[in-house]
Amino acid sequence: MLSLTAVLYPSALDARRGIVRLHPSVLAGLGLAVWDTVLLTGARTTGALAAVAPPGTDPRAVLCDDLVLGNMGVADGAVVEVGAAPAVQAVSVVLAGDPHISAAVDPTVLRTALLGKVLTAGDNVSLLPQDLAPLGAFDVVGTRKSLAARLGPAWTSILLTVSDVSPAGPALVTMATVVGWRGGTTTTGSATPMTVPTSTHAPTVADLPGLESQAASLKEWLDLGFHHRDLLAKLGTSPGMGVLITGPAGSGKAALVEAVTAALGARLLRAWAPQLAALEPTAAAQQITSLLSEAAHTPPAVVLLEDVDALAPRDSPSPLVPVFLTAVRDAVAAGVVAIVCTTSKPESVATELRAPGTLDHELAIPLPDRAQRRRLLDALMHAVPLEADVSLDDVAGRTPGFVAADVIALVREAGLRAAARQRDAASPTVAKADLDAALEVVRPTAMGGDSLELAQISLDDVGDMVEVKEAVTEAVLWPLQYPDTFARLGVAPPRGLLLYGPPGCGKTFLVKAIAGSGQCNVLSVKGAELLSKWVGESERAVRELFRRARDAAPTLVFLDEIDALAPMRGQSTDGGTTDRVVAALLTELDGVESLRDVVVIGATNRPDLIDPALLRPGRLERLVFVPPPDAAARGEILKAAAKLVPLDPAVDLAALGARTDGFSAADCAALIREAALGAMRESMAATTVTAAHLEAALSKTRPSLDAAQVAALHSFADRRQ
Repeated sequence: MLSLTAVLYPSALDARRGIVRLHPSVLAGLGLAVWDTVLLTGARTTGALAAVAPPGTDPRAVLCDDLVLGNMGVADGAVVEVGAAPAVQAVSVVLAGDPHISAAVDPTVLRTALLGKVLTAGDNVSLLPQDLAPLGAFDVVGTRKSLAARLGPAWTSILLTVSDVSPAGPALVTMATVVGWRGGTTTTGSATPMTVPTSTHAPTVADLPGLESQAASLKEWLDLGFHHRDLLAKLGTSPGMGVLITGPAGSGKAALVEAVTAALGARLLRAWAPQLAALEPTAAAQQITSLLSEAAHTPPAVVLLEDVDALAPRDSPSPLVPVFLTAVRDAVAAGVVAIVCTTSKPESVATELRAPGTLDHELAIPLPDRAQRRRLLDALMHAVPLEADVSLDDVAGRTPGFVAADVIALVREAGLRAAARQRDAASPTVAKADLDAALEVVRPTAMGGDSLELAQISLDDVGDMVEVKEAVTEAVLWPLQYPDTFARLGVAPPRGLLLYGPPGCGKTFLVKAIAGSGQCNVLSVKGAELLSKWVGESERAVRELFRRARDAAPTLVFLDEIDALAPMRGQSTDGGTTDRVVAALLTELDGVESLRDVVVIGATNRPDLIDPALLRPGRLERLVFVPPPDAAARGEILKAAAKLVPLDPAVDLAALGARTDGFSAADCAALIREAALGAMRESMAATTVTAAHLEAALSKTRPSLDAAQVAALHSFADRRQ
């Protein structure tokens, strides 16, 4: 056992997943390998998984999250005992939680959420899946969706108490562990979808700012069907009891149905369509029939099927689809039960499901705008003590693309940061710094996996290039910052621009600077990433990219190496794939469907290879040449690259910039790096980089700019003018 200092480690990757991080020397001293179980003793004893601490960590520290600190019963900075624990697999685990949680989450899903976690009786444990350790949840995405469907957006902040572990912990949860609720059921051998009645914790319409009109429409449709059937019969019509609700994941579709159902005094039975689709067709059909039968025997009732695109897909029909469609049509025709389906991918839903007589009504939930995000923040933080420096208007402006679940996660993360900062405070408050830190880790879910990592830079950090920055500001930031001005003057804002210039001269850096302004979401895609060998998949990828961009608006779509994505048509030898991709790209940029609050930036060093139709007005209409840096600009780039490098006072970077003719911005950064490596070669104890090191690096570094290529790019710019 070693005595170490418990230090709060606010990592979004580790948070509430039962992980502690130790210095490699400590791991070696305790005889531990990565992901072994470690025993932690403070005011009480608990267990966790051991991982490697980041470079520079004090060997005397054990990095923990707030949950592990709480399970040890200590505060940040306390001294605790750390030792190796025997590898014990849990045979059974019993948990306790709020009754509505135990009613909504069946033991099979609960076990999946706990896979790979080390538990001790008396511990608190979160439902966040263990997605780092090898024994973590085998289907993290499916587990997250299932928990969100059953518990709503706040599921990530729920804590459960471990009532019992056999054998006595710390013990690791595996697929062989029997998991159950205290006084309830345990895991079974099959994944059986649950029907969950409306709980006493159902939200109200007042809890859903921005969804009042959708709630009013849904309430009107269901109320007519439940309570005014005679009136409809006199008018010679029947109620439309099938509804499809579309909107981005986390936008509040299920919460809307819960609120309206509770307001009407109806019973809510809900199921997650992907879980039904994973069953054998016969078993799934029986579950669907049983679900609808149960609802029909307890009217008024609403059956909520979430993510219905998994059960009735458009392009991959299964034997279950006809059975499901028939069951829905029969239930809607009977008029006793309301069928409400939700999806975040309306284009993937079978067209038969949206036909008259099935799901007659459709409701769309758009992404909240700035005013709606402000109202949502007001609702979530009305009881939160805020410091004077907090501006919810500013937070609402910095969260474009955030859905309700994202805002809830942001508030929760800010609260966790504030709690870690004021663990012993009598009257804790949330400060601007807490919200700023939360904004760094909570990203909009509508962005998918292609969002550009935001750097803490702005256009002011881009040296020189005055004309380029002015053109980028007008074409990208003005349409997002001043849409009213464009509307008042009766002109459409630019759709996009093309940045072209020699390699390494700062095209991508410019886009990172725009992203760092926080004015819009940024989707970054390299041209070749959208190309696929399968017929139709490349065009689908383009459509999906722009659909996500529209959903997350205001959005900047950055297409790096666009010459690989949109070459001149008629010259390809790939069976016409790139020609179809170019056609899809042209249609998305300037087609029938409007591209509102979406700006596209392309970057290339071969503009002559791009299809000319892409460069006409209405598409990438602004062509901005990013020139090689001149002597003054190279001096500024060298200073920026050496910002964190301890240089000898005798070093003159401005003079060095004048001697680096033909160097690109990347070459200048490489020069500084090579000089620092030269100092390290002389002595690993070196404290400064001298002029001699820079001279040696200059003799080894060669300029990468090709004079002929630069001349060709200048010629292209002249031809465009």
